[in-house]
Amino acid sequence: MYAARSLLLLSSSRLHGSNYLEHARGQLEELFRAKNVKTVLFVPYALPDHDKYTQLVRDALQPWGYNVEGLHTKPNHSLALTEAQAIFVGGGNTFVLLSKLYELQLVDLIRQLVLERGLTYVGSSAGTNVATRSIHTTNDMPVAQPPTFEALGLVPFNINPHYLDPELNSQHKGETRDERLSEFVAYHKRPVLGLREGTSLSVQGDQAKLLGCRNAKLFKADGTTVEYEPEADLSFLLKS
Repeated sequence: MYAARSLLLLSSSRLHGSNYLEHARGQLEELFRAKNVKTVLFVPYALPDHDKYTQLVRDALQPWGYNVEGLHTKPNHSLALTEAQAIFVGGGNTFVLLSKLYELQLVDLIRQLVLERGLTYVGSSAGTNVATRSIHTTNDMPVAQPPTFEALGLVPFNINPHYLDPELNSQHKGETRDERLSEFVAYHKRPVLGLREGTSLSVQGDQAKLLGCRNAKLFKADGTTVEYEPEADLSFLLKS
């Protein structure tokens, strides 16, 4: 099922010590080369200044040989998506992003194009959140109210981008990220993949692999956790 699916889900677009998207350049170029992608359609709705955001992505990808167009500049969003070679859904506020996708009536279309027609999808941070089953495990503040937390469902589990380990010597007495994710699992009984900075998930058809320079932490549906090293096969999550 979903043999045409081609996703790259990044924890973030930035990594300390490197330029915007630079840490994922090899992953992006491999993905685009496999589908002969020359032009990327950028979805900038997670941040308020769509022109500025699109230019940021253009400045990063154009020197690598890729054209970048902003979805917000297209008079017919559905047609632009249908004709796109690849889409990149950028980070920012996940609630704002999902609200806009529902407002523009693009959720079902993107899902169909990616899962049934093989449209290449790149997500980062908020763009990764909306690619999953729901946005329940985002770190963002709910500054907008989407009609539902249910998202694109390109994968059948949740992801927590920017996952941070608990600081053992911290004097902070509030909830840790682990506690919040464990609470979600307790209520919903479904797994969450914690993607640390510098990591991403590649999904090609029914195969999923962890990429990057650090481990990922899986919060399993039964409440336990498991660490996975880079290059780990995570295809079993697609059967959740």
